[in-house]
Amino acid sequence: MADASFDIVSEIDLAELDNAVNQAQRELSTRFDFRGTGASVERSGDEAAVLSAETEDRVRAALDVLKDKLVKRGISLKAMDASEPRQSGKESKIDVAFQQGISQDNAKKIGKIIRDEGPKGVKPQIQGDKLRVTGKKRDDLQQVIKLLKGKDLDVALQFTNYR
Repeated sequence: MADASFDIVSEIDLAELDNAVNQAQRELSTRFDFRGTGASVERSGDEAAVLSAETEDRVRAALDVLKDKLVKRGISLKAMDASEPRQSGKESKIDVAFQQGISQDNAKKIGKIIRDEGPKGVKPQIQGDKLRVTGKKRDDLQQVIKLLKGKDLDVALQFTNYR
């Protein structure tokens, strides 16, 4: 019998990200406290967005609206990296980047956690921007998933290709 395995990935559903940004923009355009502040949120590229408003506190409030919409759409806030507000002409802007994939440093940390605290006989392998975990027993793999869900890591993790 072949070993059981699964992949640990960190991905964002781009369609859900698009929906969250569109919902946030719609709410910014209709909410009373954002009227006349020029508040907006727009996608810039595949994995980034730019928030802008006339004042720094309004752009921070717009960021809160975007975070709320991301959570409702099932996108982890750990995948989001927001910059500090910066002045650009007459308006304040916040650049938001969304991270996909697991960095080498985080992959090494996760692999170390699995080797140190996970069941014996389970082997993690770094494959590009994901980790493949293999083991003889499926129960051991489920213990690894439970272990990683209990840890507070810097990245949003999903578990795919469980076989």
